[in-house]
Amino acid sequence: MARGDILVVGLPESDKREEKGNRPAIAVQADVANSPMLMVVPVTSSLRALRFPFTVQIEPSATNGLTLSSVAMVFQLRAIDKKRIIRKLGELEMEYLAQIDAEIWRMLKPQDS
Repeated sequence: MARGDILVVGLPESDKREEKGNRPAIAVQADVANSPMLMVVPVTSSLRALRFPFTVQIEPSATNGLTLSSVAMVFQLRAIDKKRIIRKLGELEMEYLAQIDAEIWRMLKPQDS
């Protein structure tokens, strides 16, 4: 698995605000020292998620393996155990990965004083 892979992962049950269940997620972490954990950005096909900050709309393609217009929910960036990976769907196109990287930095960067 590599950074930019779109994976189907099993996210644990949670409250109504966190994504759960089997769903696509984008690997955003480089493979570091065979870590058992992986940083991912959950994906939803609900375009209503675009109302939140730190989101990126992704169109389906043969390369990425998505079948519907989807939203990468950067604001739900999380670490998962690699055992939660079910399968690989595809690979995210570089233009989308660059947008996700920009949203991660925008979300984590301290506000200028």
